[in-house]
Amino acid sequence: MRIIKDAIQFEAERATPASPTAKPLYTWKLLVVDDEPDVRAVTRLGLRNFTFAERPLEFIEASSASEALQRLAEHPDIAVALVDVVMETEDAGLRLVEKIRNELGNKLIRLVIRTGQPGAAPERYVIDHYDIDDYKDKTELTTTRLYTTVRSALKSYRDLCAIDINRLGLERLLQAAPDIYRLANVSLQEFFSGVLTQVVGLCHLSPDSFISTIEGVIATVESGEQAVHAGTAPFIASGRFHAIHEQCRKAVLAGQDPTDLPGNAFIIPIVIHGQAEGYIYIEPTLPLSDDDKRLIRLTAQQSAQSLENLRLHIDLANAFRYAIDMLAEIAEFKDKTTGRHIERIATYTEKVALAMGCSRAEAEHMGISSRLHDVGKIGIPDDILGKPGKLDPEEVRIMQHHASIGGSILGHDKALGLARSIATSHHERWDGLGYPAGIRSAELPLAVRIVSVVDVFDALVSHRPYKTPWPLPEARAEILAGRDIQFDPQVVDAFLGLLDQGVFANMIAEASHPPEG
Repeated sequence: MRIIKDAIQFEAERATPASPTAKPLYTWKLLVVDDEPDVRAVTRLGLRNFTFAERPLEFIEASSASEALQRLAEHPDIAVALVDVVMETEDAGLRLVEKIRNELGNKLIRLVIRTGQPGAAPERYVIDHYDIDDYKDKTELTTTRLYTTVRSALKSYRDLCAIDINRLGLERLLQAAPDIYRLANVSLQEFFSGVLTQVVGLCHLSPDSFISTIEGVIATVESGEQAVHAGTAPFIASGRFHAIHEQCRKAVLAGQDPTDLPGNAFIIPIVIHGQAEGYIYIEPTLPLSDDDKRLIRLTAQQSAQSLENLRLHIDLANAFRYAIDMLAEIAEFKDKTTGRHIERIATYTEKVALAMGCSRAEAEHMGISSRLHDVGKIGIPDDILGKPGKLDPEEVRIMQHHASIGGSILGHDKALGLARSIATSHHERWDGLGYPAGIRSAELPLAVRIVSVVDVFDALVSHRPYKTPWPLPEARAEILAGRDIQFDPQVVDAFLGLLDQGVFANMIAEASHPPEG
């Protein structure tokens, strides 16, 4: 063994000494696990000038299997481990391999068994029974063979990492894509994160890469606002990030040539209809090939399509809200006494829906749709709507017809489906004795059942030309009395819970005052 150490040391000392340089930003971490300090020292000496893909080695040492586990916990990104078999026990190295693969679940690290006692761990047996990547008798490991072994292991590690990170990126893209193509913007951040991860994996880039976009719809280019949707945390937190970000912004939006970017940096704009809306910036450790650049251009196109989908979604959502606002304003114009009532119903509905476990998006949709619950009053004669006294039976029948009129008005667009259900059925009852269809409200959407409760409550506490507002305790008691008869009991419980917390105090105060003018 001493002869081998001397031979390795002699070859290493013949090598040209490396000139002192600053600590490199990126390294390959090599774990040397051996209970002989001389072997660790000679390994370090034999590989002292080693580089692969322009990255040097960073040596991490352990004198036992237990110490090696500590080092792995401290450095989860170790690329290669050279593991001695016989240390604190005769099979300590083999047990370490089992723990790394099975208990730690680390399938990426490349494990090379080294032994000075091949009889204690026969090569074929070890290769067949343990998940290792190479087996070396220490007598084989001259400097040249040590170099070959480590380089091959690092290449395998790099390629496996590329495959794994590409898998993660593709997984993120697949998870986000359905929402993107349903014109939902909630997963845009996750989508761009997946794009970044996939580019890093396929192009063998350093972790120092990021994607940023300047949104043309939410944060307009003209306003100078910008938003970073995905990026590696160390780079974004670094002092040079903002300077590079500003250069990239000027390069893609103003056509200015960047003057102070790293030599291998690559920028590609995200273009929608001929207008640059953002960019992808990457900073690899090696120059990109033409295939790499082509891939990044394709991802830029994919990102542009996603941003365009987001713009379409926002335009459609705005158009939908505008249509509802317009119809609600028409109803308010027709019946001035219920104008603010419409706004309050929307707020009541959204808050109750949230209290009942609906998502924010679902609750907002219910609130918006509820604003049209009385749109059918457009078809009710003015003398009935504005009558200062109690309606007679025939007038009540005509007034009740507003539910069917509302359903008819809103029945021409699928996007208004929930609003139509609310307008048509918010006077149905839990016991099936409501109107216009006389069906049990348990069969209706939750939004309808919520509006049924809050519409009655707001009417009770509101000032009307024909009545004074009910005191809050009496209105509360009336809603409670309708529980499980007129109203869905779960909706009543959720509403009263919020009422008792004072959530609706301001709206009740507003409703109780006569409208101005």
